[in-house]
Amino acid sequence: MRILTLSCEYPPIGGGGATAARVQAEALVRAGHEVDVLTAGMPGLAPCETIGGVHVFRVPGWRRWRHYSTAIEQASFLPGMLHRGHHLAAARPYDIIHSHFVVPTGLVARHLARRHAIPYVVTAHGSDVPGYNPDRFALLHRLIRPAWRTVLQDAAAVTSPSRFVRGLIQRHADVAVELLPNAYDAPTLPAVAKRPRVLAVARLVERKGIAHLIDALGNLGTDAEYVIAGDGPQRAMLEARARALGLSVAFLGQVDRDRLGSLYASSSIFVLPSARENFPMVLLEAMSAGCAVVTTRHTGCAEVVGDAGLLVPAGDSQALREALAGLLGNPRRAAALGQAARQRVAEFASTRVTARLEALFVRCLAAERSAHRLEARAPAAWPLVR
Repeated sequence: MRILTLSCEYPPIGGGGATAARVQAEALVRAGHEVDVLTAGMPGLAPCETIGGVHVFRVPGWRRWRHYSTAIEQASFLPGMLHRGHHLAAARPYDIIHSHFVVPTGLVARHLARRHAIPYVVTAHGSDVPGYNPDRFALLHRLIRPAWRTVLQDAAAVTSPSRFVRGLIQRHADVAVELLPNAYDAPTLPAVAKRPRVLAVARLVERKGIAHLIDALGNLGTDAEYVIAGDGPQRAMLEARARALGLSVAFLGQVDRDRLGSLYASSSIFVLPSARENFPMVLLEAMSAGCAVVTTRHTGCAEVVGDAGLLVPAGDSQALREALAGLLGNPRRAAALGQAARQRVAEFASTRVTARLEALFVRCLAAERSAHRLEARAPAAWPLVR
């Protein structure tokens, strides 16, 4: 198949949704398909390049940070994406369009699909769904609700990696949503000894719950290292909070992939205390490195870790502190959870997930062709019956 993938973020821009889009696109190429990715650009990034066999086309827009974007910034690249998308669809007839995120890229997918008669599939990632990130997008989702529903209702198929996000979608739109986990292939990491280190990797925004992690560390009373990788608007507040509690926390900001891999490999414990998550890639990365994972129940995080991690209520610093204390005080238990996490990650191998995605695309194409055949057979006008 020839596939056009649309994503408002694609590495090195963006977070987990961008990483999921990249892993999936490259896996489709390895399976023998042609994949073009149309995404947002930034100064310093090539407008066109091939990465992992995927042809990446970046359109201009306004974006200040690689790890974070506002609704206005995401909207700024839509005209360029529409323009470039039309040219690509005319020059390279695609079998299917795959939009990562319902909005903003789903709007482009629907327009291109109608103009060029190509079915489109939408994958939701979280912030593109009402109720997932209400502190940032509640008003915006109310304003665009009709268009948001139309994108989903006109799609050939809708997917979500988690039951959590599927439930949010179906509160607001009467559509079928197929569960399809994010694909992930564990990299080969250096064999290093685990250190008593509590590691968190996240955008520093309220939803990620890092403030609750800082509070949990406050009375932990251990000699473990505390490391937070990632950046965002809450960083200054979080650093001040740690200082006020007398904590020595290393805030690393954005780190490159090699350094992040070394941190995963050498850390005994990984924490993601988010209030809402879909299917976070950082959990898969930490699990593949054998970290004992502590994360939140009643979110997509619980669906990722299964029984291979400890679950605590979101926002409960005391429960988080007790879970961390139990692992730091019992290295053998932490190691056993890390081994279970490695085994769990194998369930999300790209070959497995890609086979399911291919089957979904084939079903969508078959339904589209069947609809066209029925349309061609129908009479231009029904005779009047008197």
